[in-house]
Amino acid sequence: MPLATSEEMLLNAQRDHYAVGAFNVENMEMMMAVIEAAEEMQSPVILQTTPSTVSYAGLNLYYASVKALAEAASVPVALHLDHGSSYELAIKALREGYTSIMIDGSHYSLEKNIALTKRVVEACRLQKIPVEAELGRVGGKEDDLDGEGGGLTSPEEAAYFVKQTEINSLAVSIGTAHGVYQGEPNIRVDLLKDIKKKVSIPLVLHGTSGVADEIVRECISEGICKVNYATDLRIAYTKGVKQIIDGDDFVIDPKLYGKRGIELVKRYVIDRISTCRSIGRGRF
Repeated sequence: MPLATSEEMLLNAQRDHYAVGAFNVENMEMMMAVIEAAEEMQSPVILQTTPSTVSYAGLNLYYASVKALAEAASVPVALHLDHGSSYELAIKALREGYTSIMIDGSHYSLEKNIALTKRVVEACRLQKIPVEAELGRVGGKEDDLDGEGGGLTSPEEAAYFVKQTEINSLAVSIGTAHGVYQGEPNIRVDLLKDIKKKVSIPLVLHGTSGVADEIVRECISEGICKVNYATDLRIAYTKGVKQIIDGDDFVIDPKLYGKRGIELVKRYVIDRISTCRSIGRGRF
């Protein structure tokens, strides 16, 4: 089917108390694995690319690849710009055909974040493309993203931010971090509950790789409608490739180790779809 937007996906998830898994993809194999898993589980799915990913191969290549896979799929697939780093990049992704856009002004002051986000919302609204933004700052480091120590989302600021920007979904900082956790993450579900009381739009959880499934499910119960996974997909793919290459020094066919990478990523995504409770939600 044609690429879907994330708006209906997240509103349905909010209504029925589940979440949609959003998976960062780096190459064709990871795209194939995510969509194969979504089809097997009959779940909607969001594929994401970060600024560093698209600088590696270009918006047009990722768009064309995901579009081709989505058109052959039997479940809704959205293509999302994750952590859009500038107005210019957000507009380039919009014009290329991305069906969901994130603009991340969380490293700016509140008012500058609002101003930047409003510009992106106004442009995307003309094409009926939903916009995600971030308030607070998810910590950790991944790709070119560096949240340093992070900063938790204020429920009062969240309400003000959503009203001023008219975004479709809000990424909140409640103790998660990008990249690999160095210790046990302290996820502030109590803060999430307070944010949910102030904000009516779907909420998004970033930095979820490494967070226990039971914590993720609790967050979903308290208003999270989109759950982002990135680091663990890379780990799974790399592990699969290494299993083949390390086992045979004479392997030179990328299809052989790529296939093993697909298998491990697909297995991981199936597990995360189960965590998100989106099994069987793939038909609107």
